Amino acid sequence: MAYDQATDMPSRGTDAKTDTRQLDQLDQRMRGRLATLTGGQSPWAAMQAWEDWAYHLAVSPGHQLALWERAIATGAALAANAASLGAAPWMIEPSPADRRFRDPMWKSYPFNLLAQAQLALEDQWRAATDDLRGVSEHHLRRVEFLGRFVLNALAPVNFPATNPEVLDAAFKTGGWNFLTGAQLFGRDLARLATGGRLTGLDDFEVGKTMAISPGHVVSRNHLMEVIQYVPTTPTVHREPILITPAWIMKYYILDLTPETSLVRYLVDQGYTVFIVSWRNPEAADSKIGFEDYRIQGVERAIEVVREIVPGEKIHAVGYCLGGTALAITAAAIDRDRRDLLASLSLLAAQTDFEEAGELMLFIDESQLALLEDMMAAQGYLDARQMAGAFYALRTNEMLWSQLVERYLISRPKPLGPLDAWLADSTRMPARMHGEYLRRLFLENRFAHGRYEVGDEAVAMKDIRVPIFALGAERDHIAPWRSVYKIELYGSADTTFVLSGGGHNQSVVSPPGKPGAYFSVRPTRQGRPYVEPDVWAASAKRQDGSWWPRWSTWLERHSRGGRVPSRAVQAVHGPAPGRYVFGA
Repeated sequence: MAYDQATDMPSRGTDAKTDTRQLDQLDQRMRGRLATLTGGQSPWAAMQAWEDWAYHLAVSPGHQLALWERAIATGAALAANAASLGAAPWMIEPSPADRRFRDPMWKSYPFNLLAQAQLALEDQWRAATDDLRGVSEHHLRRVEFLGRFVLNALAPVNFPATNPEVLDAAFKTGGWNFLTGAQLFGRDLARLATGGRLTGLDDFEVGKTMAISPGHVVSRNHLMEVIQYVPTTPTVHREPILITPAWIMKYYILDLTPETSLVRYLVDQGYTVFIVSWRNPEAADSKIGFEDYRIQGVERAIEVVREIVPGEKIHAVGYCLGGTALAITAAAIDRDRRDLLASLSLLAAQTDFEEAGELMLFIDESQLALLEDMMAAQGYLDARQMAGAFYALRTNEMLWSQLVERYLISRPKPLGPLDAWLADSTRMPARMHGEYLRRLFLENRFAHGRYEVGDEAVAMKDIRVPIFALGAERDHIAPWRSVYKIELYGSADTTFVLSGGGHNQSVVSPPGKPGAYFSVRPTRQGRPYVEPDVWAASAKRQDGSWWPRWSTWLERHSRGGRVPSRAVQAVHGPAPGRYVFGA
């Protein structure tokens, strides 16, 4: 140990720094282990929210009185309904998106009373967590969500004795539905425990039934592969298309099957198409950051396309997180006066995170700190931990209804290629995911003009190329009003399209898809900003896929004229490449 000569006392300089680092590492390991026990959720974040809500409700007797009056009136209505043996009209109708009680058997007594009681409880909870003065908006939304989560779990639709569909299946099968459901549950559990997939997904295989558009890997680095697809037309548009999907997913959501492949559709329209296939990171990749993905991924892919198609601008397309990184890159390109892009298309991609939907329930300082410590211990965010948040947002659709249909009614819906893709999950490097959540979700740096590329900040206003932005009505990951913010912060000509469906179904919307529709209203430079709900009310709704409308938009922002089809060099082997198979 070093000594201070003036005092003859132990010097704490270097040793103190070493001790501090060791103590910090001890704290990090402790919090990381706690995070693994809580599934990555901060108990303190939840406790703060409940405490904030409970205190302000306790000091609001008028609000309490209104809730009691509401509960008494609801109870009286339920009692009257019970007395009439369910003949009275439903006092609360389920929302159009609520499919739990859609079966006609829920209209019969006593199940209609159970459904009404459930809807009344949920309505009462919404009232208890609505507009309570003094409570932080973030805390209020978190409490509402947590209470709704519990109520959804306890709904009568989830239990055999109170679900008429389950009882009907038991009557018709003599109870065999429970036996066959239990057998299927056992098989699924065994498969998932060994890293396998649900029963019924075996027919969907990457490179054989999915991701089979002909192409070749033309570039590869540690983070990604660039695939170029074989043309199907004798001539092609001058400008190539580069697609950057999110690295939170496997790229072939855009090349799912020949009938639903956006890649194949674009190739058949006469475009030279490139796509990025991201590598699934491991613990050793924990130090890879968001800028690494942007520079070695997005920027490098643009360089590759320009090397193969020299002298032509690029139609850049980004999906989800890939679109966010692409928008930042496009802003840097235009800020630096590099004339590389012909247009920018953002599919379900956020550039402003102020209204990022229910995912923001999982983002605050306490939650982020715990998550960062857990990722530091693992080196990455595991796909199952990530999926838990998405499932929590849509428990009725993605969890409870699936469990009931598959294992209680024993009427599992046929699984398709999209289900197989959803099961093919990926991981997030620790540093990248922490930076993404902190800099974009929590601090919203890009929208506020504080996201630095190089030594200078970039913002949406830096983008000068025309923008095509797609939002989805039922998107819980990139809510369409958040995606629409590009209209507020951007300065380029923008065409915003609102599609039906959710985050994935809205994008995988080929011509001929049943029930597909979209609304569109272009925005020109200099026109006043229109609020999202006003836009939605005035936009023209059209039946069918938005793909042809987008193809026309791409053609309108091309130079015109076509050139002979471009040959593809098999530099690193055929598509779908190597990285898509990474476990």
